[in-house]
Amino acid sequence: MSTTINKWYALLIVLTAPLLYVIDIFIINIAIPTIKSNLHASDGEIQLVIASYLLGSACFLIIGGRAGDFLGKKKVFFGGMLAFTITSCICGLSQTAAQLNIARFFQGVSSAFMVTQSISLIQLLFIDTKERAVAIGWYGITLSIAAIIGQVLGGYLAEIYFFVEGWRLIFFINLPVGIFSLLAIHRYLTETAKTVKGRFDYQGAFVLTIGLACLIYALTEGRENSFPWWFYVLFILSLVFLSLFVFIEQKKRLNEQYPLIDLSLFKIKDFRIGLFAVLFHFMLHTAYLLIIAVYLQSGLGITALTCGLYFIPHAIFFMLSSRIASRLLPRFGKAVLQLGLAIILLSFLMQIFFFTAQNKPFISMLFLALYGFGNGFVLPFLLNVVLNNIHEKDAGAASGVFSTFQQTASALGISVIGGVFYTVLDTGRYLANYLFALQCGLTVCIVFLIGVWLMLCLLPNERRT
Repeated sequence: MSTTINKWYALLIVLTAPLLYVIDIFIINIAIPTIKSNLHASDGEIQLVIASYLLGSACFLIIGGRAGDFLGKKKVFFGGMLAFTITSCICGLSQTAAQLNIARFFQGVSSAFMVTQSISLIQLLFIDTKERAVAIGWYGITLSIAAIIGQVLGGYLAEIYFFVEGWRLIFFINLPVGIFSLLAIHRYLTETAKTVKGRFDYQGAFVLTIGLACLIYALTEGRENSFPWWFYVLFILSLVFLSLFVFIEQKKRLNEQYPLIDLSLFKIKDFRIGLFAVLFHFMLHTAYLLIIAVYLQSGLGITALTCGLYFIPHAIFFMLSSRIASRLLPRFGKAVLQLGLAIILLSFLMQIFFFTAQNKPFISMLFLALYGFGNGFVLPFLLNVVLNNIHEKDAGAASGVFSTFQQTASALGISVIGGVFYTVLDTGRYLANYLFALQCGLTVCIVFLIGVWLMLCLLPNERRT
């Protein structure tokens, strides 16, 4: 992976991990009604189809990242991809909702190991600032492509029958991509040096997993169940276990026992600021994609497949701005991200004031495209803000922290912003309420957008992302 040609080929292989990971988030959202009908699932069981995947992923992202430091990133990347491919097929073979939810949980766990290695490998492959900016740009483009593929394929496959029910093909399509990726990883990637020696922090991993499981489950399922008593119990337990985790990691660091996370990472100002920027941005981003999809389908009455097609201009403009931003970043730094935030703000304001029931499809796609154009300047390069000053030996752990914040923010965004949207919507299921609910949700999104802007303003002027 040392030559220019090899590392760009390696990037193509590495990007299969985020591609599959994000596809399997969005492809399910569109096909949920079909899966519920075919498996005769309850509302609670069908909600877990989404939540169990996010739960398994979020709980093991830091562990997955650290595993690459201990065992070698190629080995963990290969193992994660293999497990993801197998569990995807098990999902497709499931006969009951319970079987599907268990398989989805382990599919999420396996994704945590492959996605964190992809981020770490990009850091190691691209040392040059300009090349890394381009590589990260392609990482962001991959996320956008995956989201659109997931939405379009989910709508299409849910409506067909090809030897088996179409919803099962949603999982089986991971098989050929997974096999290609496994062969390519084995043939073309070389193993990285183990950057950490000593005994893996099993105690810290166990406590962290329990803490994150309580937190993520409470956030993803609490609002859907009107915040029952167990939501508050799980939330308090998460704080207890996460506090215990910090104590354990501090103690291990003082005793030089190789903690799961070196808490000295959080002494790096840019790292802390970047994590808050990630938190605010992914809260608004994930929630926005949810509420706009609900508005278009349930409010305006368009089909799932048509809704997916509405997002194609969004993806095209996201890719365009990502490419532009990758060239501007080395010269203008954080100003590029701030430009993107300004464009997103313009998009939100236009949707609040100009979205109506009489909007033509062109207008709706234009607003989505403008959001995608602005987001292309921001989302792919938040990774640079967080990881730019991280030492190679901590690349895996830092990648895991980044991804965990991203996942937690997604769940929190759906709970907070989605909660506002659905609370307004519950007062009446007619078009005017869908529009007002969207406007309220977008207003909260703007609040978090300002939060991202403020975090970037706190970065020093000489900072180059």
